Amino acid sequence: MTTTTTSNALLHRVAETNGRDAVPFTLDGAPASALAGDTVLTAVLTQCAQLRRNEFSNLPRAGFCMMGACQDCWISTSEGERLRACSTFIAPGMALVTGRNGA
Repeated sequence: MTTTTTSNALLHRVAETNGRDAVPFTLDGAPASALAGDTVLTAVLTQCAQLRRNEFSNLPRAGFCMMGACQDCWISTSEGERLRACSTFIAPGMALVTGRNGA
């Protein structure tokens, strides 16, 4: 699995890494890879430590309830579309933007 900055990743896979196809996507303009069936939340947080920056405080956010109730897991695509990361599955070619490093 190709990754961007896994040393800073918030989530680390400890099991079940085989048997699912790789899903290529871009994260802040860099190539990344997830596994088929991963949510956007899982795909992003296995690459880095945040989904986005809070629009009011500019602090990093990474989801909270992990089940779609808290509204904390929104992430943007490079086209400006907002996705709920905990309930949207990663798809080939998605271009996601976290807002880290000015992206």
